[in-house]
Amino acid sequence: MRGFRPDKRKQDEGDAGSQFNLRVNLFFFSTFIIFCVIIIRLAILQFVEGPELKEMETGGQIKNFPLQPIRGSILDASGTPIAYSTPSQALYLTLMKDYSNSDRGKKNRPEIEKLAQEMVDVFNRYGDPKAEKMTVEDVIKAMDLNFNKQPGYEPRRIKANLSSKEVAYFMEHKSQYPGVEIVEESERKYSEDRIAVQTIGYLREFKGQKDLDKYKAIDQKNKTQKDPGLIYSEQEKVGVDGLEMMFQDELRGKNGYINIPISPQNMANGVPTMVPPQKGYNIHSTIHKDIQLAAQQAIVDQLKWLHTNAVSGRTHPEAQTGYAVAMEVDTGNVVAMASIPDYDPNVWETGTDDWDSVMSHYRNGTIWPYSSGRSGNNLESTVLLGSTIKPLSVLIGLNEHLFGPNDYYPDQGAAYFGKDNSRVYNSGRKANGSINARKALEKSSNAFMVDWVGEKLFNKYGSKAVEKWDEYMKEFGLGVSTESGLPNEHKGIIEYTNIEQAGSYLAAMAYASFGQSGKYTTLQLAQYATMLANQGTRIKPQLASKIVDQNGKVVKKYGREELNHVDFPQQYWNEVIQGMNTQNLRAFEDFPYDFARKTGTSEQDIYKNGQRIRVDNGVFIAFAPRQNPKLAVAVVIPEGGFGSQSAAPVARKIFDAYDEIYGLDGTPHPKNKDEQEGNGE
Repeated sequence: MRGFRPDKRKQDEGDAGSQFNLRVNLFFFSTFIIFCVIIIRLAILQFVEGPELKEMETGGQIKNFPLQPIRGSILDASGTPIAYSTPSQALYLTLMKDYSNSDRGKKNRPEIEKLAQEMVDVFNRYGDPKAEKMTVEDVIKAMDLNFNKQPGYEPRRIKANLSSKEVAYFMEHKSQYPGVEIVEESERKYSEDRIAVQTIGYLREFKGQKDLDKYKAIDQKNKTQKDPGLIYSEQEKVGVDGLEMMFQDELRGKNGYINIPISPQNMANGVPTMVPPQKGYNIHSTIHKDIQLAAQQAIVDQLKWLHTNAVSGRTHPEAQTGYAVAMEVDTGNVVAMASIPDYDPNVWETGTDDWDSVMSHYRNGTIWPYSSGRSGNNLESTVLLGSTIKPLSVLIGLNEHLFGPNDYYPDQGAAYFGKDNSRVYNSGRKANGSINARKALEKSSNAFMVDWVGEKLFNKYGSKAVEKWDEYMKEFGLGVSTESGLPNEHKGIIEYTNIEQAGSYLAAMAYASFGQSGKYTTLQLAQYATMLANQGTRIKPQLASKIVDQNGKVVKKYGREELNHVDFPQQYWNEVIQGMNTQNLRAFEDFPYDFARKTGTSEQDIYKNGQRIRVDNGVFIAFAPRQNPKLAVAVVIPEGGFGSQSAAPVARKIFDAYDEIYGLDGTPHPKNKDEQEGNGE
């Protein structure tokens, strides 16, 4: 019997039919889903988004018009405002209709002309009688009715510096003046005493500062910024130097803005609402006005003295600039930072007809060598350290075991080095005889430094001696940033690495050992002196003690910050600090404290009328008292001659001022009236 065999063709036809039915069902199901989505979307559009879309159709867009932020103040250590914003009130008008020269605008023009006349009447009745009068034409021009300067929706600034009576009138009659807003503005003012003007800095419009990295980044962030209070406007004033820039974010606060409903015609389409600006924080600086003013006046007086009194055998009329920094040893607080000549910082707000006189010295010469004022022969503010490097030279020699504290050097007044037998003389070619390290520092022996530091370091390390020297310099803050945070701080000019200029590695070390191969800023010198006083701890120069809000609540405090530390045996520190004992300092003859000091006279070659001329720069560092020091001071007088006679007198007056305010022994010593009169004060 044959087995049953199904009909293959019928089976295939059945399978095909099933697949067809499945596809039809999937098609109808997909169509159903699509129709459901469309219906739901239509419902959302009608019931959820419909009102919003209807509003946009009739002009419901909102735009924000920024209002200038109210900048916080910068105060000195006594609480005296140095930079501050004076409030003023301005009248702004948002045009509620088209008043342009279009056909529609011309029909509305009588209405706006009437408003302008009413405003002028109010200004004349309640405004400051001494202020310049505004005419109807002035008001119409400020309204910018044809949108030449602003879009139609933007508020127009009609009048600034309103009187209190004008403000009161417009506030009381607000309903009569739709679109009118009274906006608080401010003008930046600086102390008329010119307190540390280059350190405080100044403001310029944001639109012109976008080449600076800080404001370039802010400009980019503006494009995605969600908080309208943090969006910088083009006309907003921003800090571009000093503390004004260093604390820009904290000082700025938040700008306010006017919310303006906009029509499709780009005009206001509803009543604007205003969000007022938020005032920025106040910065309490470490600068003390009395110590700062004493430092500034001391430099001014000393420059005049150098022009008429002989130093180094002649007068120094070329000494036209001076720089000083006073830094607390325990805290790092910078109580004075003087850069002379200075200027009236209010010129940035009020303008001047003599910009050239300002531009030559508006930068802070204590941290920046260029365009911060120039001496008579065009020297910069960073000069060779001269003998002020010698405390560190001795420390290096002791720490590298190039000599010991009780080793004696036969000082014959000169040192000879190299194949060409180059010579370096002591000041006045004086031979000091048998001296140890402490005495070499006190006598400021160039010969000792060359023979026992520079040459011995080269003999120990060869060509690597330059790298070893560089390590020590940077550990003591010479050739690196002080980390003060001030913008545009210079790291100094290192010359000992220029072997071609020196002639050999040995020569490079020889010249470096007595201060002729590195130019550093006055702030670096002050930090270096502080590190000597701290016996190896480099601390950050602090320019601010705290940040507070407008209610006086402390937002942030600043204190001592250690940057690095070097460990030397205590005996080495004792030798150096006792050796910092420069004699015959007339400026300190009656100084009531024992103190450590080092004078410097750095020689610098310049070319004038095709001839090489050697000039002497005065440099001085000191800290007082010698035991438990409180204050370190650095002074630089380019082309001032011997540091003992040009720079040291400035330091003395700074120490005296600090002693009056804070006390070098921890107790203030204010001068009495008789002492002030006796000093011609």
